[in-house]
Amino acid sequence: MILIGALLSIAAATADSAAPDQVIRRVAATAQLAAQEYRIGVVDGRVVAQAEVDEARLFLEEAKRSAGGLPAEAAPPAVAALDTLLRLVAALAPPDTIATRVSVLSSGLAERFGVTLDELPRQPPRLARGAEIYQSSCASCHGAAGAGDGPMAAGLDPTPADLTGWKALSDQSPLDYFRRISIGVVGTAMPAFEHRLPADDRWAVALYSSLLRLPAPAGDPPPALTAFATTGRMSDVDLLAALGSSEAGRPEDLAKLASVRAIQAEPGEGGTAEVFARVRAQVDSTGALAAAGDPGATASALDAYITFEQVERPVRAQDPAIAAELEAEFAALRAGAATTPPDPAALDAVRARLHDGLTRAERTLGGRIGPLNLFFQSFVILLREGLEAILIVGALMTFLVKTGAGHRRRDINFGVFAAVVASLLTAVALETIFHLSRANQEVLEGFTMVLATVMLFYVSYWLLSKMEVVKWNHFVKSKVHDAVTSGSSFALAAAAFLAVYREGFETVLFYKALFLAGGGSAGAGPVIGGIVLGTLLLVVVYVGIHRFGVRLPLKPFFGVTSAFLYYMAFVFAGQGVAELQEGGLLPTTPVAWAPRVPALGIFPTVESLSVQAVLLLLLVAALVWTFVIEPRRLRA
Repeated sequence: MILIGALLSIAAATADSAAPDQVIRRVAATAQLAAQEYRIGVVDGRVVAQAEVDEARLFLEEAKRSAGGLPAEAAPPAVAALDTLLRLVAALAPPDTIATRVSVLSSGLAERFGVTLDELPRQPPRLARGAEIYQSSCASCHGAAGAGDGPMAAGLDPTPADLTGWKALSDQSPLDYFRRISIGVVGTAMPAFEHRLPADDRWAVALYSSLLRLPAPAGDPPPALTAFATTGRMSDVDLLAALGSSEAGRPEDLAKLASVRAIQAEPGEGGTAEVFARVRAQVDSTGALAAAGDPGATASALDAYITFEQVERPVRAQDPAIAAELEAEFAALRAGAATTPPDPAALDAVRARLHDGLTRAERTLGGRIGPLNLFFQSFVILLREGLEAILIVGALMTFLVKTGAGHRRRDINFGVFAAVVASLLTAVALETIFHLSRANQEVLEGFTMVLATVMLFYVSYWLLSKMEVVKWNHFVKSKVHDAVTSGSSFALAAAAFLAVYREGFETVLFYKALFLAGGGSAGAGPVIGGIVLGTLLLVVVYVGIHRFGVRLPLKPFFGVTSAFLYYMAFVFAGQGVAELQEGGLLPTTPVAWAPRVPALGIFPTVESLSVQAVLLLLLVAALVWTFVIEPRRLRA
């Protein structure tokens, strides 16, 4: 149970790492609001709206105050950047200069800490809930209709904003409203609702408030604009352009725009096409930013991959080859975006391959899977995800039998059972409680693999250390079953737990995606059939390992098992680093000479190869110590 709690606490800690994440988002959002206000207040070096300039300064001062709460290594440069922005505002610098510096600050923080700055809600906001919150929390100042004439407005200085003026607010998106509602406006009666309302309620009132400037909805929105994940970031001007309408704000155009704001599709109703469209746009944006030397290119590449991961599991469930191909290309995109100076030809080639792969992946998800294909894919998922685990568990079980410590098999059984339960609990928690982003799920998987690497290497070395002649004789004479101490037994159980848990919770989520792709209950039979056949084959593999291992002489068995566990530690090390890179926690530094063999844990990056090089050095050191230095020391 301790292991279950420990691994689930990693999920909780990853979710709760929102503390620094929230500070980063607050700094970025406040600075972005300052840039927007400043653009309204300053034109051609002249102040045309002093209130907006004052508000921009207040937002920057609030961002500077918040930046003091950043991690120690990031706080001083962020505060210095905001001081520079305050000086530029005082000097009436061009709005584009302010916007560019804010963008560099925000993207730099996002890239450094692997944070997605603007996370839209998992479900579309509910307008009815937004109206309810608006009337209870906002109408007293802004008025029932949003005209800034609420009963408390008369005594306020400055007066509450008029939310009904379309021309003044046409460049504002629901995301901009959400930022203001969350952060508040320093120096006014507008409080911060970040800790007063949950995020879903803030999104609901943000969407509702953005409709107060529009007439009643009329007409049906085009399918491409029915997902809030798209329209939530778009201003009215952006939406009018997407609708092919005039920016002048004709009543019929605004009514059509209101229909887009008011009618949002639930996830799954056209959402897949929207996700692929966003990924393509982000890939193109990455190329453009990199070509211009913009430091935001790396963050844009990470955003593209994180967006793709919204559909990655269904794609992988139906066609693992395409998913693996796209994963490799996204890694190449991130590496290319981080290269200084950029190679435009190489980036264009990666972009073309990504577009081709995304088209094939979208086509793969376009149709319902047949029963035979469902059965085969279900079988392959369990075999692919379970084979490594069953090999490790089988080797550990056979080791205990060979050493006469069969009674310790209960520890391995407990580790496996705990891992299965933890996998189910984690999968449920990720979907219902923590709502971890796919990037943070990658981080969780990466940390699990790193822990598994440590445990497998420890067990591998423990087995190796017993093979030196003097120690081997002592080991045998001391009754081998007594040599399996409680400490080493715990290590075996932990290794079994991590081997199963490593991919366990993701396997559960893969099956969920496959189940939905098969049409729910209609495809349940083939999916379950594939699970049953896959389980039977894994049992056959386990029995084969056990029978073959028992027939081996004890000392060669130690050597074979030690080598196998070391090999798995080597694989997990490379894969763990790759997961942490995909989650944005580690940088990606490509090397041209190394191959990419994910099945062996080999990836062409300095970070993953460095970790594996350390493991190789540790192996050499262990061999030299066990078979050269230690025997001489014992004979001396």
